[in-house]
Amino acid sequence: MGNVTITNPIIWADVPDPCVIRVGTAYYMVSTSMHSMPGCPIMRSENLMDWKIVNYVYDTLEDNDANNLLDGRGIYGKGSWAASLRHHNGVFYVCFSSNDMNRFYIYRTADIDNGKWERSVIAGIHHDPSLLFDDGRVYVIHGNGSIHIRELTSDVMTVKSGGIHQELFETERDGIMLRCEGCHAYKLNGYYYLFFIEWPSTGNRRRRQLCYRSRELLGLYEHKVILDDDMGYRNHGIAQGGIVDTPQDEWYALLFQDHDAVGRIPIVLQVTWVEDWPVIGMEGKAQVSFRAQLPSTAPIQLVISDEFDYNENKLLLNWQWNHNPDNRLWSAITRPGWLRLETGNSTSSVLFARNTLTQRTEGPVCIGITAMDVSHMRPGDHAGMVALHNHFGTVGIQAAANGKRYVAMCVNGGDGSEETVERFPYEESLIYLKIHFNFNNSIDLASFYYSADCEEWKQIGAPLKMKYTLDHFMGYRFGLFNYATKHVGGHADFDFFRFNVENNV
Repeated sequence: MGNVTITNPIIWADVPDPCVIRVGTAYYMVSTSMHSMPGCPIMRSENLMDWKIVNYVYDTLEDNDANNLLDGRGIYGKGSWAASLRHHNGVFYVCFSSNDMNRFYIYRTADIDNGKWERSVIAGIHHDPSLLFDDGRVYVIHGNGSIHIRELTSDVMTVKSGGIHQELFETERDGIMLRCEGCHAYKLNGYYYLFFIEWPSTGNRRRRQLCYRSRELLGLYEHKVILDDDMGYRNHGIAQGGIVDTPQDEWYALLFQDHDAVGRIPIVLQVTWVEDWPVIGMEGKAQVSFRAQLPSTAPIQLVISDEFDYNENKLLLNWQWNHNPDNRLWSAITRPGWLRLETGNSTSSVLFARNTLTQRTEGPVCIGITAMDVSHMRPGDHAGMVALHNHFGTVGIQAAANGKRYVAMCVNGGDGSEETVERFPYEESLIYLKIHFNFNNSIDLASFYYSADCEEWKQIGAPLKMKYTLDHFMGYRFGLFNYATKHVGGHADFDFFRFNVENNV
């Protein structure tokens, strides 16, 4: 066993609501994915620092107009929230609620790295749930402010008839802006421990981590604030998540911190035990870096470059679609070495364009570049690269009604429609596009460029002041898109996506 230096953030990208477990020497984490498909990414690590995406819980959550971006609204900021990941008797379980469907979903598999997941659905919201296995019985603990417990069947697939179903307790109201939520439940050391996030409206006025504990599952719970710190970053508290042990019986917490436009980023901190209370950090402070008795492994990139050189029509796991894809209208093999996006329905905005292919952005500064063949676009088509959020910015080609092509930079016009900030005629069939993201100290600016040769770059439009808003509830993403406003049937081909992150700013 070696030493590794854990440096926070462990991933400077949007990995919200993490839930982590250990099985043997491997750590697994699940995260909220909302409107991105496939959903509920499963990540694996050997040291809590270097994480690789190995699987997704589902390819699509539901097949309806909202999930398919055909209702004019979509499921932005909805879909899967705050999943709970657990392992019991050789089976892995993930559960979460979906507000737009008013459903509670439970998935299970014996092979978390490669397996398919079996699904069960229970009516009603179980807000921010946590599964708890306890002496042959199974519970889900959930809620916001009012914390509830519900007993499930032993196979964890439905509600147990006649089982426990009641309120556990009410969390504090006075001086609290966001009452306790984000439950992570454990049974350790003869105690039941429930971890929560809350946001006080007094004192430091930032999110903080609480722990409730009781000797009895349904008994009286006492509680403490176990972390109230921002690690020196803009009074953004580090909270919401759970704890995990190592084979050497060391303990760590995996939480997140808001970093504005880039999203909610994961933080790993030391945990010690004092009189059977977990204490996160050192002397009440979150550590930027510390040594851990964990193996050193090669760094893993969460956001990756891709030359689209595939032998089968299956994308790398780092990619996710914005909402459900229409699998008839994209291909990574029709033109070898290129990603093809065809148009299949008309819309007026990239927000409602099907088959927008996305990856996260990363801080503090990152750049994405793509090359696009536009020779088969039809009049009214719009294709390119987007800084994706509700307050979006795009750079790409607009094909006018007469077939003339323009390179354009566009933003959200205020109602989801696209407003062209600047555009110029463009006659070449190949164009290179670049977006430069600066998240350093929440500057949160995206700048847009184009080139005919990938050497001489011209900035277009205006830098976008990025805004993290709750209607999307997700950090900004790169997206490759193509949609029709008039006639379907055209296509745009993308030769590559090349990503680079700059840490020294």
